[in-house]
Amino acid sequence: MGFTYDRIRRAAYLSDGESPLKASYNVLGFPEQWRATLLDLCNLGRGAAAEPLRAVPTYHLDGVLQTLAPDLIVRPRVVEPQRGGADPWLYSPVDLPHPLPDAALEGLLNVWVKGLRPEPEHASRVGEILRSFAAEPPSWSTIEVDLLDCPTTHGGTANPEHRQFQLTPDYLARRVAALPPFDTGAGTLTFRAVPRGPHQKGAELMSQPLPYEAKRRTWWFSIVLAFTLHTVPFSATPRVHVHSSIRRWATRTGTDGLLHLPHGVKTSVYLRPTIPWLPGAPTSHRYAIARVAWDRKRRQHSWRGGDPAGLLQALTLSGRFPEPADLLSSPEQWIGDGPGVRAAIVYSTRMGAHAVGAGLMSHQRSQLVEWLEQALPLGLRPTPELSRSGRSSGLPLNPRPKPAVGEKPAEEIRSAEERRTAWAASVSDDATDTEIPIVEIRLLWQTERMRDEAVLAFERLLALKGGGVVESVGEVDVREWSMPDLTVRLRSLRLSGGLADDLGIDPLMRPRRRALAQAIDERRGRASSFLLADGASPRSPSLALVELDRRADFSSGAHDPKYALRLGCADAGVLTQFVSVPKKVKGYDSEKTAEHRAFQGWADGLRQLGLRVHPEHSLGGQLPEGLRYAAVWMVKRRADGPTRVALHMPVAVLVTPDKDAAGRATVQGWDKDAKCWIPYPELLLRLVQLAELPCDEPEIDAGESPDGPETTAGSATPRVTYWDRQRSRDEQRKETARFLQHMIRSLRGEPTVLLTHAQNSRSHWPWLQDGQVVRDLIKTGHAPAGRLDADLRLVRVRATAGWETPQWWGVGAPTGINGLPAGMWAEPVDENGSTTSARVFYSTTEKPFQFKAAAVKADKLAPRLMERGVRKGEATIDTGTPAWNSGLVEIAVLGCHEDAGDDAEALALAVHQLRYAPDFPDALALPLPLHLTALVQEYVLPTETDAESLAEEEAGGTDPMGSCLEPDQLQLPGLE
Repeated sequence: MGFTYDRIRRAAYLSDGESPLKASYNVLGFPEQWRATLLDLCNLGRGAAAEPLRAVPTYHLDGVLQTLAPDLIVRPRVVEPQRGGADPWLYSPVDLPHPLPDAALEGLLNVWVKGLRPEPEHASRVGEILRSFAAEPPSWSTIEVDLLDCPTTHGGTANPEHRQFQLTPDYLARRVAALPPFDTGAGTLTFRAVPRGPHQKGAELMSQPLPYEAKRRTWWFSIVLAFTLHTVPFSATPRVHVHSSIRRWATRTGTDGLLHLPHGVKTSVYLRPTIPWLPGAPTSHRYAIARVAWDRKRRQHSWRGGDPAGLLQALTLSGRFPEPADLLSSPEQWIGDGPGVRAAIVYSTRMGAHAVGAGLMSHQRSQLVEWLEQALPLGLRPTPELSRSGRSSGLPLNPRPKPAVGEKPAEEIRSAEERRTAWAASVSDDATDTEIPIVEIRLLWQTERMRDEAVLAFERLLALKGGGVVESVGEVDVREWSMPDLTVRLRSLRLSGGLADDLGIDPLMRPRRRALAQAIDERRGRASSFLLADGASPRSPSLALVELDRRADFSSGAHDPKYALRLGCADAGVLTQFVSVPKKVKGYDSEKTAEHRAFQGWADGLRQLGLRVHPEHSLGGQLPEGLRYAAVWMVKRRADGPTRVALHMPVAVLVTPDKDAAGRATVQGWDKDAKCWIPYPELLLRLVQLAELPCDEPEIDAGESPDGPETTAGSATPRVTYWDRQRSRDEQRKETARFLQHMIRSLRGEPTVLLTHAQNSRSHWPWLQDGQVVRDLIKTGHAPAGRLDADLRLVRVRATAGWETPQWWGVGAPTGINGLPAGMWAEPVDENGSTTSARVFYSTTEKPFQFKAAAVKADKLAPRLMERGVRKGEATIDTGTPAWNSGLVEIAVLGCHEDAGDDAEALALAVHQLRYAPDFPDALALPLPLHLTALVQEYVLPTETDAESLAEEEAGGTDPMGSCLEPDQLQLPGLE
């Protein structure tokens, strides 16, 4: 029997409560005396159609400062005084050479001001302003900042100053960068700091690019260490989290000799200069970051983000700033060691396959953390180890079966018959006592291979025998299986008439949103007509398994018809589950998994109809009898997504376990119009109306900065600004409050746990934010917080997004290998006087099926010896193997009734067990009720899959640290 871990460690650090942690900085405040003058300049000639700018746009100036003077810490500007006094604009540690000489700063400011109004008619006014500014230049001063000390909220939670979220991680990162190189066993890693922008929180270190020989070429990657500051509900001490990961570099060019960047996004380029960019500035040991994207006006790739206004071209630099065209034509010549500027382009999963596997495994992560802990300053200590909960097993009473090899066929038949019986019971209410229930579903196929696999998988899933009675009605094959308790009818239709083709968006139509809306509506209408002609009815929800090419097989992601088909099918009353076309092309082979994908596709589809097994908690009398689970989710459609139209809508699901049938539960969704609970399939179909894409709303520029447009300031074109979005969010919060008040009122009378998700919902339900929540109270709108209803418990789940929960590993194994144990974990009873342990717990799960063979001691940096199998004793290296680590899911019991006998740990353990739905092949990322609410957005959002988004994040295409704060901490009062 293997070793059982009873303790886990987190890569997180907090104050020791004894020694203060302070640092001194040279700081420069933005010259606020310039504000009125610059605003007048920006608003000249904007016209009545455009709302005057309320803030001076500094976003691109900040970006150029961070690129050319990477040792600076650039802070967002605020107009309203903050706690502790005004927050300066620029910070530089006093022990470093001054990174920004006065002459260089003056040159940057001059170029920036000229770029605000480049029109010739304003040249005279710009000159006057520059002369007046030169007569009153900004001056630097020195301040001392306490990096850990902070007050607490009314709920007893740490409430750091806004600048601490940036300065504290940066301080620790600088100390780690000063350590001797990390010894990998095959070489050393030298870490350099990466600058963070004013709206990016935390700090980051990155190693030198490392080569990896595979597939007859050299691939490149680096190790990344990220540092972020976070809070935990009801804990008076903030924590610094350390995350280690891999960043892969793009070097593979296409047949045209160019590196192809993802369309419509900015790609980060990391630069390592050998001389300072700015004359008179000291040499920096930090990387610099610039972003490149396609410039539609210039018809070429250009530096973006820090340079859409041409600031770099207008500056006289002491070093040569590379041209994007040079980088894209010869990416390998710029990476690694060499003369002059070195540069590396971040790889994105949209660029094709990469030979370096993503991620690091737990043991190697623990080794990196052990090394960097040498840099911990006095006053900072590791968080205590977490102990396994001893209340009950981490598994539900009805865990997923794990039969022996010889017992698998019998277990599969038993599960299939159980599934079929549950289906019969769920539809029996619609049939008379003498009728046998009839259910009808559809298979919309393109290839005969998938058609045949899907029919066999359907039979296997429900233990149907005899192949069914086959009848051909025109071009439709109908198979029917008659049983004593149920008649099942499967209609197989070829997906014809171009329904599965490219969406065909008109490339000339403007705005792009209108072209997309028109293409979606056309395909949606044809799909609906196709099914209605086959007898589908909106009044009777049914299911279709749809065979469709994967997203990458269409001319672009926006041309993928999946979303339009889902909407059209829903219009006809048909829920959809998609399965990709079996094919084998270079780097991709889905033919060998066709049977498995068909089986899982049917299983997922039937779950949408309500055929699911509910995990029964194992806590007996420790929980109220008849406990239900409600969950809230915010469906969000981004304004810079495919539709260019924002949408924010709360949805709720209620799961009521069946007292008389083990493993069964009723799943309902909240109808906000009728103000009642309706069957879950009906909720999915009703949400389709919210997917309409209006074409008469102002279009938001996806590249617009938080402080407003940076293009020609005199433009009279009306655009949606930061302030418009702020007003919109206030309205969304009011709508969410109304939704919550009605929904929560409906839960009275039966004991219910209300599950929420921190990162998803706290922006629209502010009470969920660490900075606002108070134990055992609830607030849904403007009314003061009040006690929870007697039957209600409030639990918030927080996942790893934004690195808000730390990385972790099991400790104490006799082998010394730090693994990945599953279970629920609790903090020590007393942590520096904190009461956190009574309400905050952590959940982990085992590795999913596809990663079962992943070794926890896998090493991507040096060879290791195989310990088992036919290759035992041979050397291997795991650079090309993807890593997987279970995220540490935080379960915070924000509200319960301890005075009435509630047990917070028992409630948390029940939530943990909800991740183990017996009919899923692996544990869920979220508890089952939250999982169901999250699935709702598939009927509203034409977005990438979560897996694609997470892969993009891992690749460095997005910034996972950009959202490490609570949303209201991100959006500072008076932000300019």
